[in-house]
Amino acid sequence: MFAVLKTGGKQYKVQAGDVLRVEKLAAIAGEKIQFNDVLMVGGETVTVGVPFVKGAAVQAEVIDQIKGEKVIHYVKRRRKHSSQRTKGHRQHLTLVRVTDVLATGADKSGVKAATGTADARVAAHEAPGTKAAAPVAAEKPKRAAKAAAAKE
Repeated sequence: MFAVLKTGGKQYKVQAGDVLRVEKLAAIAGEKIQFNDVLMVGGETVTVGVPFVKGAAVQAEVIDQIKGEKVIHYVKRRRKHSSQRTKGHRQHLTLVRVTDVLATGADKSGVKAATGTADARVAAHEAPGTKAAAPVAAEKPKRAAKAAAAKE
């Protein structure tokens, strides 16, 4: 049985036992995660989602958080400017091993959904107990006094 899943803006065709390098996920090594955005499930019968297959998921185990190969970005301006710049970049990736492809029953599996680091940051800011940003007027008393005087 195989599945086509979507994560990090890319699509991957996977089956049990495959090892993938995907965009960084908010998970630690050894943790079990579940990809719920499944576009297609195949095997004896093929099920295509509209856009996702309802109740389908791909379960995987996080092996490690790694960095990709270095990509060099080189810019050279010719003629009068005669300047050049070199920048390198290594993308943060998560190494996962696919353990199971579920065609149905993903809702009841109880495995944590795979989310990216941006989703983890948003969830941390919206969590109860986090301190809300103080108003700007409280931080700058002189500015608040001037604004009050200008209104009078």
